[in-house]
Amino acid sequence: MTLAIAHRGGSLTADNVGIENSLEAFAHAASLGYRHLETDVVCSRDGVAYVCHDVKLRRLTGQRLHVGDLDSAQVDELRLGGRARIPRLDELLEAHPDAWFSIDVKAADAVEETCRVIERLEATDRVCLGSFDHRRTLAIRRRLPGVETAASRREVVEALLVPPSRRRVDYRWLSVPARRKGIPVVTRRFVEAAHATGAGVLVWTIDESREIERLVDLGVDGIFTDRTDVLRDTLVARGTWGNR
Repeated sequence: MTLAIAHRGGSLTADNVGIENSLEAFAHAASLGYRHLETDVVCSRDGVAYVCHDVKLRRLTGQRLHVGDLDSAQVDELRLGGRARIPRLDELLEAHPDAWFSIDVKAADAVEETCRVIERLEATDRVCLGSFDHRRTLAIRRRLPGVETAASRREVVEALLVPPSRRRVDYRWLSVPARRKGIPVVTRRFVEAAHATGAGVLVWTIDESREIERLVDLGVDGIFTDRTDVLRDTLVARGTWGNR
Protein backbone atom coordinates (compact mmCIF):
# COMPACT_ATOMS: atom_id res chain seq x y z
CA MET A 1 0.00 0.00 0.00
CA THR A 2 1.50 3.30 -1.11
CA LEU A 3 1.36 5.97 1.59
CA ALA A 4 -0.55 9.03 0.38
CA ILE A 5 0.96 12.07 2.06
CA ALA A 6 -0.64 15.52 2.01
CA HIS A 7 2.22 17.96 1.38
CA ARG A 8 1.62 21.07 3.51
CA GLY A 9 -1.95 19.81 3.76
CA GLY A 10 -2.30 19.76 -0.04
CA SER A 11 -1.23 23.28 -0.92
CA LEU A 12 -2.45 23.32 -4.54
CA THR A 13 -5.79 21.65 -3.94
CA ALA A 14 -8.52 24.19 -4.73
CA ASP A 15 -9.73 24.92 -1.21
CA ASN A 16 -6.18 25.23 0.14
CA VAL A 17 -4.54 27.65 -2.29
CA GLY A 18 -2.92 30.45 -0.30
CA ILE A 19 -3.31 28.74 3.08
CA GLU A 20 -0.73 25.96 2.98
CA ASN A 21 0.24 24.43 6.33
CA SER A 22 -2.86 25.86 8.00
CA LEU A 23 -5.24 23.97 10.24
CA GLU A 24 -7.85 24.44 7.52
CA ALA A 25 -5.61 22.85 4.88
CA PHE A 26 -4.90 19.82 7.03
CA ALA A 27 -8.58 19.50 7.95
CA HIS A 28 -9.38 19.42 4.24
CA ALA A 29 -6.84 16.65 3.69
CA ALA A 30 -8.29 14.71 6.60
CA SER A 31 -11.78 15.09 5.12
CA LEU A 32 -10.51 13.32 2.00
CA GLY A 33 -9.25 10.47 4.16
CA TYR A 34 -5.60 11.40 4.48
CA ARG A 35 -3.88 10.10 7.60
CA HIS A 36 -0.34 10.87 6.51
CA LEU A 37 0.54 14.56 6.54
CA GLU A 38 3.67 16.55 5.72
CA THR A 39 4.61 19.85 7.28
CA ASP A 40 7.49 22.15 8.16
CA VAL A 41 8.57 23.77 11.40
CA VAL A 42 10.20 27.13 12.12
CA CYS A 43 10.61 28.95 15.42
CA SER A 44 9.56 32.36 16.69
CA ARG A 45 11.95 34.67 18.55
CA ASP A 46 10.60 33.44 21.89
CA GLY A 47 11.06 29.79 21.01
CA VAL A 48 7.60 28.63 19.89
CA ALA A 49 7.49 26.01 17.11
CA TYR A 50 5.24 27.03 14.22
CA VAL A 51 4.00 25.05 11.24
CA CYS A 52 5.38 27.06 8.33
CA HIS A 53 7.65 26.40 5.36
CA ASP A 54 9.19 29.85 4.87
CA VAL A 55 11.21 31.72 7.46
CA LYS A 56 10.65 34.82 5.32
CA LEU A 57 6.93 35.49 5.17
CA ARG A 58 6.40 37.72 2.15
CA ARG A 59 5.16 34.87 -0.08
CA LEU A 60 2.71 33.66 2.54
CA THR A 61 1.44 36.85 4.13
CA GLY A 62 2.54 39.62 1.77
CA GLN A 63 4.63 41.18 4.54
CA ARG A 64 8.40 41.60 4.66
CA LEU A 65 8.81 39.74 7.93
CA HIS A 66 11.06 36.99 9.27
CA VAL A 67 9.59 34.49 11.70
CA GLY A 68 12.70 34.52 13.86
CA ASP A 69 12.33 38.26 14.41
CA LEU A 70 8.78 37.94 15.77
CA ASP A 71 7.44 36.91 19.16
CA SER A 72 4.74 34.25 19.22
CA ALA A 73 2.05 36.83 19.96
CA GLN A 74 2.98 38.60 16.73
CA VAL A 75 3.04 35.39 14.69
CA ASP A 76 -0.40 34.51 16.04
CA GLU A 77 -1.78 37.72 14.53
CA LEU A 78 -0.55 36.98 11.00
CA ARG A 79 -2.87 35.54 8.35
CA LEU A 80 -2.12 33.27 5.41
CA GLY A 81 -3.90 34.53 2.33
CA GLY A 82 -5.67 36.99 4.59
CA ARG A 83 -7.77 34.25 6.18
CA ALA A 84 -5.89 31.51 8.06
CA ARG A 85 -3.54 31.55 11.04
CA ILE A 86 -0.06 30.09 11.10
CA PRO A 87 -0.60 27.24 13.57
CA ARG A 88 1.69 26.13 16.34
CA LEU A 89 3.10 22.62 16.05
CA ASP A 90 1.34 21.41 19.20
CA GLU A 91 -2.01 22.65 17.82
CA LEU A 92 -1.58 20.62 14.65
CA LEU A 93 -0.51 17.43 16.40
CA GLU A 94 -3.40 17.72 18.83
CA ALA A 95 -5.89 18.40 16.03
CA HIS A 96 -4.96 15.10 14.32
CA PRO A 97 -4.14 12.60 17.07
CA ASP A 98 -4.45 9.61 14.74
CA ALA A 99 -2.31 11.00 11.93
CA TRP A 100 1.33 10.32 11.07
CA PHE A 101 3.44 13.39 10.32
CA SER A 102 6.51 13.90 8.20
CA ILE A 103 8.11 17.04 9.66
CA ASP A 104 10.86 19.04 7.99
CA VAL A 105 12.73 21.11 10.57
CA LYS A 106 13.62 24.22 8.58
CA ALA A 107 16.09 25.91 10.95
CA ALA A 108 18.61 24.95 13.61
CA ASP A 109 16.81 26.99 16.27
CA ALA A 110 13.66 24.91 15.74
CA VAL A 111 15.23 21.53 16.60
CA GLU A 112 14.95 21.70 20.38
CA GLU A 113 11.41 23.03 20.55
CA THR A 114 10.15 20.62 17.88
CA CYS A 115 11.55 17.70 19.87
CA ARG A 116 10.20 19.12 23.12
CA VAL A 117 6.66 19.38 21.70
CA ILE A 118 6.79 15.84 20.35
CA GLU A 119 7.95 14.51 23.71
CA ARG A 120 5.32 16.45 25.65
CA LEU A 121 2.51 15.17 23.43
CA GLU A 122 3.95 11.63 23.43
CA ALA A 123 3.94 11.70 19.64
CA THR A 124 7.34 10.12 19.04
CA ASP A 125 5.83 7.02 17.45
CA ARG A 126 3.78 8.94 14.88
CA VAL A 127 6.31 11.34 13.42
CA CYS A 128 9.24 11.25 11.04
CA LEU A 129 11.65 14.14 11.50
CA GLY A 130 14.09 15.34 8.91
CA SER A 131 16.13 18.12 7.39
CA PHE A 132 18.17 18.52 4.23
CA ASP A 133 20.94 19.81 6.49
CA HIS A 134 23.05 16.91 7.74
CA ARG A 135 24.16 18.54 11.00
CA ARG A 136 20.57 19.38 11.84
CA THR A 137 19.55 15.79 11.10
CA LEU A 138 22.25 14.49 13.45
CA ALA A 139 21.09 16.92 16.14
CA ILE A 140 17.55 15.57 15.85
CA ARG A 141 18.77 11.99 16.24
CA ARG A 142 20.82 12.88 19.30
CA ARG A 143 17.91 14.72 20.86
CA LEU A 144 15.27 12.03 20.20
CA PRO A 145 17.05 8.68 19.92
CA GLY A 146 14.89 6.11 18.18
CA VAL A 147 12.55 8.57 16.45
CA GLU A 148 12.01 7.89 12.76
CA THR A 149 14.09 10.19 10.58
CA ALA A 150 14.44 10.91 6.90
CA ALA A 151 17.83 10.91 5.24
CA SER A 152 19.66 14.20 4.99
CA ARG A 153 20.78 15.49 1.60
CA ARG A 154 24.23 13.99 2.18
CA GLU A 155 22.74 10.61 3.04
CA VAL A 156 20.59 10.72 -0.12
CA VAL A 157 23.71 11.32 -2.22
CA GLU A 158 25.39 8.36 -0.50
CA ALA A 159 22.34 6.23 -1.25
CA LEU A 160 22.71 7.11 -4.93
CA LEU A 161 26.45 6.48 -5.10
CA VAL A 162 27.40 3.88 -2.48
CA PRO A 163 26.32 0.21 -2.66
CA PRO A 164 23.88 -0.83 0.12
CA SER A 165 26.40 -3.18 1.73
CA ARG A 166 28.92 -0.37 2.20
CA ARG A 167 26.85 2.37 3.76
CA ARG A 168 25.50 3.08 7.22
CA VAL A 169 21.75 3.61 7.38
CA ASP A 170 20.51 5.62 10.35
CA TYR A 171 17.28 6.72 8.68
CA ARG A 172 13.91 5.10 8.07
CA TRP A 173 13.02 6.98 4.90
CA LEU A 174 14.70 8.31 1.79
CA SER A 175 12.62 11.35 0.88
CA VAL A 176 13.58 12.32 -2.66
CA PRO A 177 12.38 14.00 -5.86
CA ALA A 178 11.55 11.76 -8.80
CA ARG A 179 14.15 13.64 -10.84
CA ARG A 180 16.92 16.12 -10.17
CA LYS A 181 17.82 18.55 -12.97
CA GLY A 182 16.21 16.21 -15.47
CA ILE A 183 18.13 13.17 -14.25
CA PRO A 184 16.04 10.31 -12.81
CA VAL A 185 16.54 9.76 -9.09
CA VAL A 186 13.81 7.23 -8.44
CA THR A 187 14.38 4.11 -10.50
CA ARG A 188 13.53 0.50 -9.80
CA ARG A 189 17.17 -0.10 -8.93
CA PHE A 190 17.15 2.81 -6.45
CA VAL A 191 13.97 1.53 -4.78
CA GLU A 192 15.29 -2.02 -4.54
CA ALA A 193 18.62 -0.81 -3.10
CA ALA A 194 16.78 1.25 -0.48
CA HIS A 195 14.60 -1.69 0.48
CA ALA A 196 17.69 -3.87 0.80
CA THR A 197 18.87 -1.61 3.62
CA GLY A 198 15.46 -1.53 5.31
CA ALA A 199 14.67 2.04 4.21
CA GLY A 200 11.51 3.15 2.45
CA VAL A 201 11.30 5.57 -0.47
CA LEU A 202 9.02 8.62 -0.31
CA VAL A 203 8.81 10.81 -3.43
CA TRP A 204 8.00 14.52 -3.61
CA THR A 205 6.04 16.41 -4.80
CA ILE A 206 3.88 14.58 -7.35
CA ASP A 207 0.64 16.08 -8.66
CA GLU A 208 -0.02 14.30 -11.99
CA SER A 209 -1.85 11.00 -12.25
CA ARG A 210 0.42 9.48 -14.89
CA GLU A 211 3.53 10.12 -12.79
CA ILE A 212 1.79 8.75 -9.70
CA GLU A 213 1.03 5.57 -11.63
CA ARG A 214 4.63 5.24 -12.80
CA LEU A 215 6.06 5.65 -9.32
CA VAL A 216 3.62 3.21 -7.74
CA ASP A 217 4.61 0.66 -10.40
CA LEU A 218 8.25 1.16 -9.42
CA GLY A 219 7.38 0.14 -5.86
CA VAL A 220 7.85 3.42 -3.99
CA ASP A 221 6.51 3.42 -0.45
CA GLY A 222 4.88 6.83 -0.38
CA ILE A 223 4.08 9.91 -2.43
CA PHE A 224 3.88 13.51 -1.26
CA THR A 225 1.38 15.62 -3.16
CA ASP A 226 0.06 19.17 -3.28
CA ARG A 227 -2.97 17.86 -5.18
CA THR A 228 -4.57 15.65 -2.58
CA ASP A 229 -7.60 15.19 -4.83
CA VAL A 230 -5.53 13.86 -7.76
CA LEU A 231 -3.49 11.43 -5.67
CA ARG A 232 -6.54 10.13 -3.88
CA ASP A 233 -8.50 9.63 -7.12
CA THR A 234 -5.56 7.87 -8.77
CA LEU A 235 -5.09 5.43 -5.90
CA VAL A 236 -8.84 4.83 -5.63
CA ALA A 237 -8.90 3.94 -9.34
CA ARG A 238 -6.07 1.46 -8.76
CA GLY A 239 -7.86 -0.05 -5.78
CA THR A 240 -4.95 0.83 -3.48
CA TRP A 241 -6.40 3.74 -1.51
CA GLY A 242 -6.31 2.93 2.18
CA ASN A 243 -3.70 5.24 3.66
CA ARG A 244 -3.16 3.21 6.81
